[in-house]
Amino acid sequence: MSEKDASRSAVARGLVPLLRRNALEGEEIGALTPETLQALHEAGMFKIMLPPEVGGDALGARDTVEVVSAVAEGDGSAAWTVFVTGGIRMLLNFPEQTVEEVFKEVDTWVGPLAVGASVFSPVVGAARAVEGGFLVSGKWAFGSGCRHAAWAVVGVGYEDANGNPRRGMALLGREQYTILDDWKVMGLKGTSSNSIAVEEEVFVPEHRVLDMADLPATMERVRERYSGLAFRKGMRALMITTCLSNVAVALGMARGTLDCFVEQARVRKPFNLPYPTVADMQSTQVSAGTARAVINAAEAVILRHADEVDRRALAGEDFTAAEESEITMDLVYAVRLCAEAMDRMQHALGSSTVSLKNPIQRFVRDVRVLATHGAIRFDPMAEISGREVLGLEPLSMFGGGLPQVG
Repeated sequence: MSEKDASRSAVARGLVPLLRRNALEGEEIGALTPETLQALHEAGMFKIMLPPEVGGDALGARDTVEVVSAVAEGDGSAAWTVFVTGGIRMLLNFPEQTVEEVFKEVDTWVGPLAVGASVFSPVVGAARAVEGGFLVSGKWAFGSGCRHAAWAVVGVGYEDANGNPRRGMALLGREQYTILDDWKVMGLKGTSSNSIAVEEEVFVPEHRVLDMADLPATMERVRERYSGLAFRKGMRALMITTCLSNVAVALGMARGTLDCFVEQARVRKPFNLPYPTVADMQSTQVSAGTARAVINAAEAVILRHADEVDRRALAGEDFTAAEESEITMDLVYAVRLCAEAMDRMQHALGSSTVSLKNPIQRFVRDVRVLATHGAIRFDPMAEISGREVLGLEPLSMFGGGLPQVG
């Protein structure tokens, strides 16, 4: 880790009190508070995965995990927003005109410049070719951060000149879509993961639409054009890094729960035992020791794989499909470990943790929602990994049922 990267991680950890203080209000409004958004912007959190050529840090996998998990110690919704903002690097695959249009605001826009919604989903919007571009319409779910963004990347289906079905990504300006008030959920409420919709067709110029089949070639050009460790990864390494960034949110929330658990156990009195504090109870001590060990084990797995991603990036090596499958399942299991540790701590403290003002209940709810994300759901990932273990033919799918491209 360079001095700059270490400083970025330290700055992120310094935001924890502010993030934790604002998290309840963020839940109530369904988005990050203006103060939280401004603090993340000033700390450079929305640029950690961008290349230096557009003002970013291009952090490697290990440093990304460290930064995202540090933010998550304060607020899972804030960390999730930082994580998904990394998807803006996909816009570097678009033509140069698009890159210039989007990144001219990289230093001034407070919040994520662009968000993605249903890009790899089984259900996407529709596009039809017209002179100079496409007419796009549809509804796209889970546009995390959409209430703070200037642009949105959405998945579309269309036909090529020969009538063949194609899948693509279309870039919409903020004025072209409506944000629906449908993010009514049990956790990660502050992520503003609302659906966005275009009821009547809007025109999207050709340079703002990218065919999915072109991704392998364009990603290789991005690697050649931009510098920084983040842009030396192969395609599978990039997918593993995305998973690492996702599970880093769970790791940070588990750490945050432990921090709050210790603080509260030291001052709360037991309900029906003659100890001066909950911390003096032997059962609490067992829970504390167990929770820390479980979190440490999850962290060790996550950092081990992050370090390997960085090592291979520096060596110009990528991962095999079998390796990606195994690593992804390891990371998914780490999320389960974090959730189990968090549950144990909440139960040890008792009913005081159910207050909406208590960050522990928020962490517990947020990690439950995070674990339902399609990319890290336990059973599907275990099946994919298990087929590889048993030597069965792999399932050649990607994202939400999209056949692998390239």
